[in-house]
Amino acid sequence: MTELADWHENVIPKVAAETDLIIDAFADAETHHRRTIKVVTRDGGIDFMYSEGEILVREGYLDRVLEILEQPTRGELERDDHDRIRPVIEGVVLLRPAGERYALALDALEAVDQGLGRGKATPNLVLTVAGGQGAGCSATEPGEVYYDIEPFPSVCPDGGAGVLIYMADTGLLQDAATHPWLAHGVQMQNPTDVDPLLPGNPAEIPACAGHGTFGAGVLRCLAPDAEIVMTRALLYGGSQVESDLVPVLESALGLGPDIFHLTMACLSRYDQPLIGFEAWLAKARQHGAVCIAPAGNCGFARPEWPGAFPGVIAVGALGGDWRGRATFSNFGPTVDVYAPGRDIVNAFATGTYSCYVYPYAGPPPQVRNFYGMAKWSGTSFSAPIVTGLVAARMSRTGETARQAAAAVLAEARAQAIPGVGPVLLPRCGAGCGHGEKEGCRCHAHQCRPGC
Repeated sequence: MTELADWHENVIPKVAAETDLIIDAFADAETHHRRTIKVVTRDGGIDFMYSEGEILVREGYLDRVLEILEQPTRGELERDDHDRIRPVIEGVVLLRPAGERYALALDALEAVDQGLGRGKATPNLVLTVAGGQGAGCSATEPGEVYYDIEPFPSVCPDGGAGVLIYMADTGLLQDAATHPWLAHGVQMQNPTDVDPLLPGNPAEIPACAGHGTFGAGVLRCLAPDAEIVMTRALLYGGSQVESDLVPVLESALGLGPDIFHLTMACLSRYDQPLIGFEAWLAKARQHGAVCIAPAGNCGFARPEWPGAFPGVIAVGALGGDWRGRATFSNFGPTVDVYAPGRDIVNAFATGTYSCYVYPYAGPPPQVRNFYGMAKWSGTSFSAPIVTGLVAARMSRTGETARQAAAAVLAEARAQAIPGVGPVLLPRCGAGCGHGEKEGCRCHAHQCRPGC
């Protein structure tokens, strides 16, 4: 684990470009959200990203942490310098240590670890829309498709009625409702949750724009009657810091979602769990909600959060033939199930897109033209397949979210692929049961390629 002034030398060009996008987006944010994002490298990739000068602290250890870091008492900070301490969620606070000795977040954390052990304080980590090795957006940049192409997986005739899904992503495109499967039942939590496009004729599509619309479209193809509330939680290059993300999710508990679909992931310092998310998940469980998240696009067996938490369904990606794991997909004991995630086709923006990652960045950059649809790869898009299957089962059987999720995962284990793990394939209805083609695991209405 190494923090370098020029970390670019330790990572591949693709990851460097995507990480720069995130760093620049935070640096260009409005003043009260502006942050300096630091990068720690490991084994040729990004170990984790965090906001410099900020740490999260378990509230029960706060007094001792302040003492170790030679800070004023909590009462003094709240009275005289309240910007340096604020609540994140019950049990966790954000602290901005002062003084030269512990002004750097990692220095402060090393001191706390020595005094109290790991896990009492953590960096204010950056979560992205299921990035790989610190990358923003997904495993690939969006790819061109033919004009007027149908979505793949295709749209089911029904499923998901009466199910409320809260989706935290990059927001909805302004023209999302022009796609029939997104025209009704998908709403923004706030008017500002529209995923903005830059002006121009044709429109210039920014990096990560349309990610939320694409994911919501995949989900609705499997559960077209489900209601989705979308929030634009990932504001900066498809990313957000834990301290700002957790309060948004906590406020959403009051909406009473059956399923929280969290399109985000991050690696952490020493693979420690995110303490703000941990506190929020405890509340979500009390509300009976199921949480589903991408497993991450790093391509290795290392936990990415929040998918790695027990009780969160972490979804890895199958490759294009649906028989093996996609090369970008994380794997290992923290991945609960795999679903197709390579070259998924769904709703996207209309306009031109200039590639910004190797090997398509140029110069000059490859320019791609889009007409409202795209193909895209990543665990971001395998996860909504699982969410859609859970929602469809809920409406079909009357089961709770937890009951339906348990049944769907049991099905995945029963049709596990050797060398991969539990697998779910897109389908409509209850599947074809004994009518399956031998050795093929086909399902009603939709089949794996080659069936």
